[in-house]
Amino acid sequence: MARVSYHRLARRELNESAQFYNSESPGLGSAFLDEVERCTQAIVDYPEAGSLIIGAVRRRLVLRFPYAILYTIKQDGLRVLAVMNLKRRPMYWVGRE
Repeated sequence: MARVSYHRLARRELNESAQFYNSESPGLGSAFLDEVERCTQAIVDYPEAGSLIIGAVRRRLVLRFPYAILYTIKQDGLRVLAVMNLKRRPMYWVGRE
């Protein structure tokens, strides 16, 4: 399996989003994390399937939630740059590596 690393801000986005969903409805945060994990596994299995959006940055949509995982393919694995809420500022993550 390819190594997956998270930008520290992407990790924060993931955790804060899960906490938000849990506060909305107990268990929804876990469902969110499960969907992100499923999406991440799909990226590991088919890294080039994500849409290229800028340069080498790819996007894969998370099912059931208005989120996308933005990532790059590196020699040592995959780098998740953002766990992006699709209803917020679209380009806030530019500049992350």
